[in-house]
Amino acid sequence: MKTIEDINKKIRNGDAVVVRADEMPDIFEENPKKAAEEVDIVTTGTFGMMCSSGAFINFGHSDPPIKMTKVWLNDVEAYTGIAAVDTYIGAAQISDEKGFEYGGGHVIEDLVAGREINLRAEAYGTDCYPRKKAATSVTLNDVNQAMLFNPRNAYQRYNAATNSSDTVLYTYMGTLLSNKKNVNFAGCGEINPLMNDPEYRTIGFGTRIFLGGAKGYVTGEGTQHNPKVGFGTISVKGNLKEMSDEYLKGATVQGYGTSLFVGIGIPIPILDEDMARRTAIRNKDISVKILDYGVQRRDRPVVREVSYEELFSGKVAIDGKQVRSSPLSSMKVSIKIMEQLKQWIEAKEFYLTKPVETLPKDTVLKPMKPKSETPFVNDVMTKKVIYASPTDSIGRVSVLIVDNNIDQVPIIDEEGKLAGIVTAWDLTKAIATKKTRLEDIMTTKVITSRKGEYVDVVARRLGKHQVNSTPVVDDDRKVIGIVTSSDINKVLNRR
Repeated sequence: MKTIEDINKKIRNGDAVVVRADEMPDIFEENPKKAAEEVDIVTTGTFGMMCSSGAFINFGHSDPPIKMTKVWLNDVEAYTGIAAVDTYIGAAQISDEKGFEYGGGHVIEDLVAGREINLRAEAYGTDCYPRKKAATSVTLNDVNQAMLFNPRNAYQRYNAATNSSDTVLYTYMGTLLSNKKNVNFAGCGEINPLMNDPEYRTIGFGTRIFLGGAKGYVTGEGTQHNPKVGFGTISVKGNLKEMSDEYLKGATVQGYGTSLFVGIGIPIPILDEDMARRTAIRNKDISVKILDYGVQRRDRPVVREVSYEELFSGKVAIDGKQVRSSPLSSMKVSIKIMEQLKQWIEAKEFYLTKPVETLPKDTVLKPMKPKSETPFVNDVMTKKVIYASPTDSIGRVSVLIVDNNIDQVPIIDEEGKLAGIVTAWDLTKAIATKKTRLEDIMTTKVITSRKGEYVDVVARRLGKHQVNSTPVVDDDRKVIGIVTSSDINKVLNRR
């Protein structure tokens, strides 16, 4: 048995034995008892996209003073409901001008890198704060305080993602190709901080950590902390002025938004053999679920359960096929964080802290409960579908569209499966180009929907692909209905 005080004494004397989390499994396997006695600290690390991040900044008072009610940093809006010249810039806030190309995460990186940023502020004016507008340029050295404060970081583990739908999806899990052609996953597995202390014996309020290239602290559990199923999180804080842009990187996620890559490392004290065993965990022992993001609901279907070892191999078996798997975290930088933290400890520049209170282990993750229920496609779709076959003439399809006052006709093959779709616009082009066969003008790559999907999801799909209707198909790709943007708008407007 050792205490944190014992280990800190060893650090002061230059006797502490520090190893990285990727080294501990072999050390422990060779001799568990010796590993517990001789190893004092295991350094862990993670470097990944952590959207729930941001910074509090105090800009100081202008002359005459201003009480900022709106503020933009490089055209990224920051929150001002704190005090006159305090703001919080969120990593996921996007630029008013550049959109997904630039956001709060990039502002934070620019500040840490020493680059000048533009500040623009508006106010309503008061007797003590008469100024209504302000504009200036600042660097990190110009502001009074800049505190990185992240409400949710370093997920203990994170489910992987694939996409069963027939269209590409752009998500916070990266680009997911159609028909389960790829798997993306987050987290660093066996070197993840919370995975090396899953019972939170040494991690909690006040734990000193590596944060963004500087010393920081755990301020408690993170939002969405879900320890009962092994999905713990932490909230963290540190002085932005001491950090490095090597470990804080603004990110753009295609088709989704912006974020911030954050480097976090936590030293795990080896107090006894149980802690040694915990830090000897291997990727093969950590499993996560591959979720189907092609189904847009909170409780997404599980495709299969998989280990981090398989995920890191680059190939995952799904439906009898080998599918490419890609990490969203950087192992290279994570290992560098572990090594840097080890060097700090060995140089007597970093000491351990005993948490004032450990992370809770009994919290429950609750869902939002909207007052009005969201209808499903089945509730709004037209079930009596006007359709044609690939061998029908263009003239017959034209008559169907005119007689039924519709804009599109699904094309169904001999087996009753969806083969394509023809719109009124397709028919107009056929006349202009003198095409006579239906097969030559119909669209074969059809945007489809399922009856169990929420109408909000289909509304997004129609807008994304700029179409005004979508056939509803079953698992055998047989058409069971059709839903139009008009059908959906009627429901959404009533909600």
